[in-house]
Amino acid sequence: MKALNSFGFPVLRFNFRGTGLSQGEHDQGNGEVEDVRTALDWLDSEYHLPLLFAGFSFGAAIGLRAACAEVRVRAVIGVGTPVGPVAADTEEPRVYTFEFMQDCAKPKLFVSGARDQFGPRAKLESLLASVPEPKKLVLIEGADHFFEGRLRELREAIESFVRERVVL
Repeated sequence: MKALNSFGFPVLRFNFRGTGLSQGEHDQGNGEVEDVRTALDWLDSEYHLPLLFAGFSFGAAIGLRAACAEVRVRAVIGVGTPVGPVAADTEEPRVYTFEFMQDCAKPKLFVSGARDQFGPRAKLESLLASVPEPKKLVLIEGADHFFEGRLRELREAIESFVRERVVL
């Protein structure tokens, strides 16, 4: 949020359905894609500016699905993208698929901690090998899934990507 806001972009952070004080119930990722589409529609109608998508963890897995298909979105950023099984406290582990990205020609940035338990390096590299250019993977040494103690490096990676790859 701070990286994108540093360019003067308005940034919308929201809870998916059924999270926090939001209405609705968790929909295993299906309705949550619609949540992202609704958020993109609101940003577009409110600001009439080019759209960038950035999502973290579940938000990356779900949001990339919505944003890659959206013509108004100029670039996508996945932070802590869960390419490995993600164990929830009360459920079977979730496994996200990213076949939809094989048609995503937008500039793509993936930032992950080198110690991210939900984004193993080999699986991230395999995902990137399957998607078209332009694309970039930044692994932050010493960082885990939550980038504890490494938020500065995360912000720098996003700022660099926006400066280099996004036509503003």
